[in-house]
Amino acid sequence: MGNLFKSSTRVTALVAAILGAGMTFAVTGCASQGQEQEQDPNARPARTPDDRPNFGGVWQANNEAHWDLEAHEARAGMVMQQGVYPYEFSKVPAAPVVALGAAAGVPGSLGVVGGDGRIPYTPEALLMKQENSEHWIDRDPELKCYLPGIPRAMYMPYPFQIVQGTDKIHMTFGFSNAARVIHMNDVTGPPDYTYMGHSVGRWEGDTLVVEVSEFNGRTWFDRAGNFHSEGLQLTERFSPMSADAIWYEVTVTDPATFTEPWTIAMPIYRRLEPGATVLDYPCIEFSEEFMYGHLRREQLVQRWEGETMTVEITRKVPPGDELHEWYRR
Repeated sequence: MGNLFKSSTRVTALVAAILGAGMTFAVTGCASQGQEQEQDPNARPARTPDDRPNFGGVWQANNEAHWDLEAHEARAGMVMQQGVYPYEFSKVPAAPVVALGAAAGVPGSLGVVGGDGRIPYTPEALLMKQENSEHWIDRDPELKCYLPGIPRAMYMPYPFQIVQGTDKIHMTFGFSNAARVIHMNDVTGPPDYTYMGHSVGRWEGDTLVVEVSEFNGRTWFDRAGNFHSEGLQLTERFSPMSADAIWYEVTVTDPATFTEPWTIAMPIYRRLEPGATVLDYPCIEFSEEFMYGHLRREQLVQRWEGETMTVEITRKVPPGDELHEWYRR
């Protein structure tokens, strides 16, 4: 009787295992078929009709390069001031951001600069970079909604769209309504220096290589004060990692500012949500009070009072040409 019971148990277990495997196969097969049926109608071709990688779509970087290209620790505020002790680590958030608490902090990063991870400034340019960083809130062109320039536009925390043709590739950015055209054919250069530069591209296999020049020297690379001169020249390389990721690499050359060429590199990812698009970020309107509030006859933004603190604001107008210089930075 015991042997019969054991045999029965083995048979039942074997039948259950076979049925379970069959059901798993059936469910998996149905799910796979369902996924194929859902994905196929909307499948995006990996290559264009002229057999190039298809970069068309909405893209966005996912890193901290817009704060600082170089490796940096997290810090408590976008603007800092000296704390109780005369050490860098003891600095505290300054008045413009202290009311925002942790939301005004800066995330740390391993950096995106190649080689030893440091930007090779000349001694004079390094002093200017450090001064820019100390006066970030007054000098960064981003705060004034100026066109961001290249490569900065490529890794700002906003999506951008690529529309790819055979002889032109167009990029539209949400920030400041910025745009650039990569010319894949021979064209005449711009009549003057520009914020976004003049881009001329070519294909090297599946890699899009873009030479960018004709900058006006008034853009920054990030919020850390990293800058360049009018002599900036870039070589960008867009290499497909997959259908939804691009490896973006830039070689930076500017003998007036740097002792040697240097590189940055990062992945840029496709936005995959349904209906992904580039929404306008109307920073011109957003920056009006910052830019022109001090020119009002009667000051509008003077005081903010919360439950735990009051922030007083005193605007000032730089005298004479200093005001003009502040605007043109």
